[in-house]
Order: sequence, then C-alpha cells, then structure tokens
Amino acid sequence: MSEASAASVAVARPPSSALIMAAAAGACQVLAFAPFGYHWVAPLTLGFLLLLWSNASVRHAAWIGYSFGLGHFVAGTYWLYISLNILGGLWPPLAVLLMLALVAALAAYIAATGALVVWLAPHDGVWRWLVVFPGAWLVCEWLRGWLITGFPWLSLGYSQVSTPLGGLAPLLGVYGVSMAALLLAGLTVIIVRRAWPARLAAFAAVAAALLALQPLERARWTEPVTAPLNVTLVQGAIPQERKWRADQLQPTLDLYRRLSLEVDGQDLIVWPEAAIPAFPFEVSEFITELRAELRRRDTQLFTGILTYDSEQGQYLNTLWALGTESGEYHKRHLVMFGEYFPLPEFAKRWLRIMNLPSEDIASGAADQPLLTAKGVPVATTICYEIAFAAEQLPFITRAQLLVNVSNDAWFGDSIAPHQHLQISQMRAREAGRYLLRATNTGITAVIDPTGRVLERLPQFEAGVIRMPVLPHTGPTPYARLGNWPVLTLAFAALLSSGWRRWLQVRPPR
Repeated sequence: MSEASAASVAVARPPSSALIMAAAAGACQVLAFAPFGYHWVAPLTLGFLLLLWSNASVRHAAWIGYSFGLGHFVAGTYWLYISLNILGGLWPPLAVLLMLALVAALAAYIAATGALVVWLAPHDGVWRWLVVFPGAWLVCEWLRGWLITGFPWLSLGYSQVSTPLGGLAPLLGVYGVSMAALLLAGLTVIIVRRAWPARLAAFAAVAAALLALQPLERARWTEPVTAPLNVTLVQGAIPQERKWRADQLQPTLDLYRRLSLEVDGQDLIVWPEAAIPAFPFEVSEFITELRAELRRRDTQLFTGILTYDSEQGQYLNTLWALGTESGEYHKRHLVMFGEYFPLPEFAKRWLRIMNLPSEDIASGAADQPLLTAKGVPVATTICYEIAFAAEQLPFITRAQLLVNVSNDAWFGDSIAPHQHLQISQMRAREAGRYLLRATNTGITAVIDPTGRVLERLPQFEAGVIRMPVLPHTGPTPYARLGNWPVLTLAFAALLSSGWRRWLQVRPPR
C-alpha cells in the first residue's frame, strides 16, 4: 500500500483502539437491561461514547458509533441465532449471516447518531452533551423503531423502567425515559471533563432531577373502575421441538384444560400464543366441549391459535375469545422472516426444500374491536408487537386491562424472555393499567399499573398464576399525546443546533 493510500485509510477510520473500546462499551450497555438490571451502566457507557467522540471528525464519529452499535446489538440480540438455527433449523452459517445482517443494520442508527452529533456540534461542550446528543439519539432510536417495519428492541428507556426515571413513562413514554437517561449521560461527561464549578452544578442538577421525579413515583394517572377480575394465567412449558408434533396435540390440550379448570370462580383465563397447536377445525370437538364448560362456569378464555381465512386465503395469528363472550384478535405487526417472507416465489420454494418456514401469515386489521371479559374491554397484543407502543395508543384509552400472549420458547434459555418482560413492564407503566402476560415457556407474569411485577412463574415449568386484578380507566398523558412531545423536543434540538452551526460557519458580510 502506498503512503497516500495508507493516509486515506487513516483518515477514513479512527484508531483501532477507539473502535475496540467503543464495541466493548456497547456490549457493556446490555448490562443495564434485564435480566442483569445494572441500570446505572447506561449513563456511564453513553458518557464514555461521548468521550470517544471528543475531537473526532464526522466520519470517525460514525465509525465509533457503528462499533458501539455492533457491540451492543451482538451482545443484546445474540438470541436471534437460537431462534434461527437451534429452534428454526436454519443452516448455521446462514443463521449467523442473517443475525449479523440485522445487527449491522441496527448499528447504522448509532453510526448516524455519531455523525449527527459531531456535524451539528463540532466542538465538545455542554451544547453537544446536553442538547445535540439527546436529540440525535432520540431521533435515530425513534427511526429504528418504525423504519422498514421497525425493531425497537433495546430502546434505551427500557433499561430504566424500574428506576426513578421510569416515573416519566406515563407522561412521555419510553422515549421520554430514554431522554432522561441521555441527559444523565451528558451530565456524567460534565462531571468528568469540566472544572469543579461545572461539576458541582452537574451534581446539583442530578440531585434536583431525582428529587423532582419522586412525586411521579407516587402519582396515579388512572383509577380502578369495577370490582376485581379473578384471572388465571397458564404456562404449559411445551418445548418448541415438541409443540407441533401430532402425537403431542392431545397431551397439550389435556394439560391446558387441566391446569385451567382446577379451580372455579375464575373470570378470565389466558393461554399463550398458539397454545392450541392446530387449526380450529382440527380440534372442533375439544373446542365445543371446552366452550360449554366455560359457559357453565361463567368464565372467559383467551387462547392463542392459528386460524385460516378461507375467503381471503390467508393464515392469521389469532387470540381467540371463548366462553361467555366471543371474539377474535388477529396479530397486526408481524415479524419479518418469522411470520412473513418478503421473497420471490423461487426463494420460498428453496425454503420449502430446506424444510424451513416459508408460508406468509397475514396481518390483522389496524382497528379491531377489543376483546372483553365480564364486560371489561381488553387491549391485546401477540408476542413481539408489544414492543410497538405507538401502535397500541388507539386501543389503550378504550381498554381497562392489557393482555400480551407470547411463545418465547423460540428464544431458548437466553436473555430475550427477560427483555420481553421488561418491555411489557414499560407498556403497563405507560398505560397505567394491569398487564397480564401468558407465555408458553416463560416469563408468565402479572404486572401492575406502575410497572412492578407482582407475580411470575419460573421459566420452563408448567404452572398457573391465579390472582385478582383491578381494571383501570382514564388516559395517562402519554396515552393522550403519544410520542409527539418528546419527538418535538428532539427535532427542536437538532434544528436549533443546525441553525447555531450555520451562524458559526457562515461567511462574514
């Protein structure tokens, strides 16, 4: 390589040590999320990222941000390999390739954050740390949550749901909690980089913020409206490799029925996603007998099942209401390459030859009627779609209870089910309502309106949670306004920074 070429490479990429440190910091940030719960790690790792961006060019900042993103998403979503290979049966090199392709795409958002931060604020300082950085991160995190179907997993705010910062959830949602964590990161850098007067001011700001958040911990934005519902959540713990075997169908049905009907006086029973591993017509006798028994007991059942719309020729991932009240909810936000395959027909034929999933599931209508239990309106989500908070806002204000069903067996014994539960905690806190979570292998749990897990079942063990819950009514501020307040602040930060930079660089008249 010539000296000129070597120089151009040096300009294009920052020193290897910076890239390695950035990747390590990104991996460490996963410790702030469940199941580890070291919430304080997030402001520290983000503060360290800001330090790595000191004196960096726009291009260098993008590379450093990209390395941070690679470390973060490899460590935080490694379970994708389990879903694709160990349980999905995908050829190992192809499973690794698909996982790394997603990681590479997700890391690009943090690369874009770095480039924006350094371009809009070329010099270190309070403006970069407390205005540009939170604005750029939030905009990129929001884009990651919806662009090309979106992947909002590991949004920063989830790591703080059980901290005082989580008190912002009913006001500003998960992105508002992210904003608070980003401001803490900026204040951390001030403490490290500035002289004592600025450090004392930063310490005072942190203390004042924590004190100001205390009343939010006690605030109640919604109120109970009726007598408690006696609910039962059933966890069958059927291993994924056995779930769809024909010889396991009857034992699975018998297990769920036995666990559900051991006790009378239950108002609502919830089974997991696809708890019935068959189409309705294949288990019609079981359904008829079960419905009759539920009506005799005046009990409602929500169960996951795959259905087929013969008129449209489409498969649907459905939550089916049986018993005293009938209804269906069809999953709206599907998983790309899990539930639908945006591929040409020849590629789908290849998947079939490889004995891999290839048939598309259709998404449900955007505005579906709520399911009900004893007259209580219930907002339901299936699996991964609970991560899309904004899509649930039209339902939250009409519902008095939240239900999420999932089959986290696809994640194996990894950190993913714990992350999924943490996302559910944020949804309960944003809505100010109880959230019931029924999963096949865990983590089945009851979450109260403040995001606390009241009861949970051990993973990979069949079991039941039975407890009374109170339906709640009234919209939280977040349910009314959604993400607009936070996004307005974030875009205002970027626009004002752009204007400020233009004033600094424009030629004198």
